Amino acid sequence: MAMHNPPHPGGIVRRQCLEPLALSVTDAAKHLGISRQSLSELVNERAGVSVDMAIRLSKAFGSTPDTWLGMQMAFDLWQARGRMDEIKVERFDAG
Repeated sequence: MAMHNPPHPGGIVRRQCLEPLALSVTDAAKHLGISRQSLSELVNERAGVSVDMAIRLSKAFGSTPDTWLGMQMAFDLWQARGRMDEIKVERFDAG
């Protein structure tokens, strides 16, 4: 069963990873080996978790890359389901 309105993983990074460790976006980005802008876009929910980012987050903060990607997928799917009526596709007829 899909989670009701799952949180954006960037918010989770901000609230559960950066804030408890009192890490600034700049310091965390350096540690993760990414630009400050990339991490800022993630934690401000303007970008999603890529495969590469999932590996970096896993190494730095724990959990698995699969967990980080699963959170992103759940968020994206929830958003897409809200637009399902706008997606006009007809089913293929196997006959």
